[in-house]
Amino acid sequence: MSLPVLNVSLNFSSGATFGNPFTIGDPVNGVLGVGILSDQTAPSLVIDLTDVTRGIKINRGRNIGRDVYEAGTCSVRIFDQDGRFNPQNTSSDLYGYLTPLRKLRISAQYNGVDYYLFSGYTTDYVYTYDQAENVSYVDINAADAFRLFAMATVVSITGQAAGQDTGTRIGKILDTVDFPNSMRTLDTGNSLTQADPATNRTSLNALVNVETSEQGAFFISPEGNAIFKNRSNTIGSAGGTPIDFNQTGGIPYKNLVFAFDDKLIVNTCSVTRVGGTTQINIDADSVATYFPHSISFSDLVIDTDTDAANIAAIYVATRSTTTIRIDRMTIDLYDPTVPSDTILGLDYFNNVLISNIQPDGSTITKNLQIQGVSWDITPNSWTGNFITLEPITDGFIIGNSTYGVLGDDILSY
Repeated sequence: MSLPVLNVSLNFSSGATFGNPFTIGDPVNGVLGVGILSDQTAPSLVIDLTDVTRGIKINRGRNIGRDVYEAGTCSVRIFDQDGRFNPQNTSSDLYGYLTPLRKLRISAQYNGVDYYLFSGYTTDYVYTYDQAENVSYVDINAADAFRLFAMATVVSITGQAAGQDTGTRIGKILDTVDFPNSMRTLDTGNSLTQADPATNRTSLNALVNVETSEQGAFFISPEGNAIFKNRSNTIGSAGGTPIDFNQTGGIPYKNLVFAFDDKLIVNTCSVTRVGGTTQINIDADSVATYFPHSISFSDLVIDTDTDAANIAAIYVATRSTTTIRIDRMTIDLYDPTVPSDTILGLDYFNNVLISNIQPDGSTITKNLQIQGVSWDITPNSWTGNFITLEPITDGFIIGNSTYGVLGDDILSY
């Protein structure tokens, strides 16, 4: 069995950009546009932690209950036999460099391809000893760029203007907090925005406002890049060919988490734009069946009340009923029948077809999307846990057997 080759690195250079520092004379990192420019000198600007890593926990994804993407987090346990990684050790060559907001990156190489698992910024260093105080460890904790956005307060948005599409407005917010252009992949939005209200809020709140106004998706990729998918892209992603997971020939899994409850039902939605009139959509049949399950959005930067009404309508249409769910599955990369490259490449909006044979011989089959990825890695184990959800924004997809059924699938605005 061939296992992926892990790589763990800590980058002491300043700024948000990941990568190796610019090095004069180096045939790769001495090329402008490849090596990054840094304003800091360290024993080595990028150090390899792989050999001293004893455990990795990564969590990224959408909060099912709150229906939002949250900051990805990572914790790397380092075996520190000589105190090099103790931030208080003045004799260490790393003394003074082990500070918050340095860049931590985890990747895995398989068959010559690099797969990024996490890219983020250190938040703290927790130093511990075993009970006999003979062995020392430091847990390096980190969070992705959502943490940077949550810490940055904005009032005026640089370059904002009425009539900008949502993707452009996302870019203007990122400009305001100096997030690098090289670390963005932003769709042109399907909806337009009004002038920014210039209120005091975090840049993350401003970004989520635009994401909601579009009914698209804004998140941080495992490479550390800011990704914005417009509504059409988000809806259309459900039409891709799913990867099969089952017990009889597809990719094997374990620990499926089933749920059949009302916690994701929304049958009443009110949406108010800045300066607009509240728009309300109610699914009376759903209310009669499940009682009211309400949600509201206010002060959105959407351009018109018609757009606000469309948001309320599509939100209720997508979430007004419930069914048996598969919320999570676990994949063991130490299983020789698991294709490591496929699993390492799984991320948000990848489609999966999960089939499970029940004790009575019946089969539950769900066509879902990945909306969360967690990794738990030790020297003797490597498991991935994947949050699976129905598409977060539903719509009619022409020619698709699942989402292109007239009378069953909704037409998006």
